Amino acid sequence: MRGVFVWRWHAPSGTRVPILHELDWDVRPGERWALLGPNGAGKTTLLTVAGAVEFPSAGSVTVLGARLGRTAVHELRRRIGFVDARAGTRFAPGLSVEQVVRTGATQTIGLFSEQLTRADSERAAELLDGFGLARLAERRFADCSHGERTRTLIARALVPRPRLLLLDEPAAGLDLPGRELLLAALDRLTREAPALALVTTTHHLEELPASTTHALLLREGRIVAVGTAAETLTGAALTECFGLELGVTRSRGRWGVVAQ
Repeated sequence: MRGVFVWRWHAPSGTRVPILHELDWDVRPGERWALLGPNGAGKTTLLTVAGAVEFPSAGSVTVLGARLGRTAVHELRRRIGFVDARAGTRFAPGLSVEQVVRTGATQTIGLFSEQLTRADSERAAELLDGFGLARLAERRFADCSHGERTRTLIARALVPRPRLLLLDEPAAGLDLPGRELLLAALDRLTREAPALALVTTTHHLEELPASTTHALLLREGRIVAVGTAAETLTGAALTECFGLELGVTRSRGRWGVVAQ
């Protein structure tokens, strides 16, 4: 994307409120990006633009070779996996974990078993196993924990083998075991789908998988730092981003942060 702005109109005053300011950003195949910043930084808005869910107010965005505004976004979205906090509320409460994952083959919220091929079913089974969900396959999705639902939705998004996977705060609200299961699954995904581009938003370095290769730091809709993880996940950059003096630690490939 080049020179991207996003504005919102504030209804009572009729004024235009800037959300994103003149952003330039490139994500290449196989890169695993972290998108960090405080509340209101514009992370989710940026993710929706990258996912062809929202159009920029100004600037140009090309996703998987298709320029927004000059392509059929419905077809483009079929090549993108997008998981956000609202995704889990769209399914009928009676669907099982396995059935929700299988809906990824048709990218619908309903299960149309007659449209699934043998390859679709095998792919769903493979992902259930890879995300530690095989033992929960028959459990009602509505009865699962938050972490189990999150892993189910990510597995669902991967059924059609997208080229770009966007995760909006996937570890938010997870307990420690749930977070570690999720991050382990994302690290395995790096090995099993090396060409997949992944972008994950979060507020916390502790929620990043060790396989993270790049990071973009946002504050008030502007880029504070962008580049490789080694270049951007530093105490100085995070201090500027969050407005608090921070120090960064790293152990066994994972990041941590403490106030100084």
